[in-house]
Amino acid sequence: MSGIAGIIRFDGGPVERNVIETMTAAMTYRGPDGIHHWVRGSVALGQCMLRTTAESLEETQPLTNEDESLVLVMDGRVDNWEELRRELLTRGAVLRTRADAELVLRAYEIWGPECLSHIDGDFALVIWDARRQEAFCARDHMGNKPFTYHWDGKILIFASEVRAILGVPGIRRTLNEGMVAEFLACDWLSRDETVWQTIYRLPAAHRAIVSSGGLLVEEYWTPDLDAPLRFSDESEIVGHYRDLLEETVRRMSRSHAPLACEVSGGLDSSALFAVADELLKRGQLPAPNLDGYTLAFDDDSEANELVYARAVARHVGRPVQEVPPTQLSIEWFRQWAIVHREFPAYPNSTMGLGIRAKACERGSRVLLVGVGGDQWLCGSRSYYAEALAAGRWDELLGCMDDDRHEVGLPKTVWWVLRHGCYPLLPEYVRTTIRWMLRVDRLGGIDTRAWLSPRMKAALRMQNYKHRRMATPRYQRVGQRENWLTLLSAHSANAREQEESMASSAGIEVRRPFFCRDMVQFAFSTPARWRLRGNTDKFLHRRAIDGLVPDVVRDRQSKADFTIMFSRYRSLLQRVLTGDPTCIPTDWVVAGSAEWLFRATDLESPVHSAVKLRMMWSLFACAAVDGRLTAFPKRA
Repeated sequence: MSGIAGIIRFDGGPVERNVIETMTAAMTYRGPDGIHHWVRGSVALGQCMLRTTAESLEETQPLTNEDESLVLVMDGRVDNWEELRRELLTRGAVLRTRADAELVLRAYEIWGPECLSHIDGDFALVIWDARRQEAFCARDHMGNKPFTYHWDGKILIFASEVRAILGVPGIRRTLNEGMVAEFLACDWLSRDETVWQTIYRLPAAHRAIVSSGGLLVEEYWTPDLDAPLRFSDESEIVGHYRDLLEETVRRMSRSHAPLACEVSGGLDSSALFAVADELLKRGQLPAPNLDGYTLAFDDDSEANELVYARAVARHVGRPVQEVPPTQLSIEWFRQWAIVHREFPAYPNSTMGLGIRAKACERGSRVLLVGVGGDQWLCGSRSYYAEALAAGRWDELLGCMDDDRHEVGLPKTVWWVLRHGCYPLLPEYVRTTIRWMLRVDRLGGIDTRAWLSPRMKAALRMQNYKHRRMATPRYQRVGQRENWLTLLSAHSANAREQEESMASSAGIEVRRPFFCRDMVQFAFSTPARWRLRGNTDKFLHRRAIDGLVPDVVRDRQSKADFTIMFSRYRSLLQRVLTGDPTCIPTDWVVAGSAEWLFRATDLESPVHSAVKLRMMWSLFACAAVDGRLTAFPKRA
């Protein structure tokens, strides 16, 4: 959760120290352990330090090599630090400290831009290479660490947060209407734009090389689609996954302070907590202790998971702190948007701020969360398409027989048609079917209908720019679904918002299920190992048998956190309809906001949830743009 910032002028002009100091001052909460700068002529770099690992206690940034021909600023850590250290030493590298930043700097000295193939972890980094007169920038495989930048052909300005860049003199504050249209339509497309023109994000698994000759952005990693896992029986793959889960948790638990773990009571976070506890008991957890935290929704049965979280606590023999969900005033969200100049997240994304604050208060600096389990552990019935495409008739009949016993023959036949035959149709046929059935409309709502002509045009342009990108080739139909998940702009936005909120509370969030090896495992495993009948996360459930209580392992339900949106419904209505000038008529058609608040008895929960998300997007975007200058009373 550290922060980085920098200005590099390729026109030879000087950079004033006060400018880089202003950038880091905008992110002081990212640097509770100190803020330092390195300024030489046309280059100014800054780093806000949060020390999370024992090795980071020896770390100072910006970090230079002996002759200052290389200077590194990095927010992040190296999860394969043991292997990388050994590899560097065998190549004759001189390691002055145990710090991860030292490993990265020496890796670049040896391999140059190809050093990323030797580094695994969460990171956003820039290395100024004075010998080549170029800046090497990189973001981790999953995009867990933020990286934003501005480039005008002569000057590179980068930072962990947009607000730090907007504070630099000469940067225009012009709203990116394409991104506003995406939020208003709940149709997220871009992974490389921000809500401000001329400020961009470096996408996950991308690097950039910047010099006087220009900016080159390129992808440095994609999952290996030709690396299937070969096992003779299911027990072997269950054992393999269990080993992978333990190793991932071990590597991502490295901390010099007690490790915090979110324990919702679901399959994913409960497994992480149980594995971390098992490692601690065996003396293999690289942290001095372990604390669990869960949200206590005592007043709502749909969101309350305490019965499951308490069962996990009893099973592992370790207490789990129960923290009330955080409900902030709507004015708080407006102020966040004004100060940070970014979309202020959704209410269900901020409900866990109390957990982060409590963990920080109790001395922790790292929080493990189960985000990513739904994306990478769940399967789909694409196993029918995979069997049909390969002509594996025995496998097809076996899958049908398994499903028939659980859900009956009629539903099984429908699954074969829907998930077996349909995905194998030509793309233009599938597109026509989707258009006829309107399946691309969220909850039965055309989320684009309320946009003004200007915003509809902006959204069409976003579609043209971003949906033209071809999905890479895939070996199995299930891998296509994995690609859509990996390239999801909505997921990228949600994780960046979560990271920003956690950083404000002094906690670094780590996501074991959103790491390179877990994603590669998902691409390598056939769908039938993740979904059986109506039992999702099939492999995961088998692997955690005994680690978590049966009531959690066999759980089929999920908590519904739309209550956090519902609690703001009346407040949103007063804000967006109390003063007509608050509604940006150049964004949405007149009267559309009132329509959103007009609930009907026949409205489904999904329908209502989509409308609430649309309301929130209008409020949040207007707040970022500074259009909400005064609130009605009690808002």
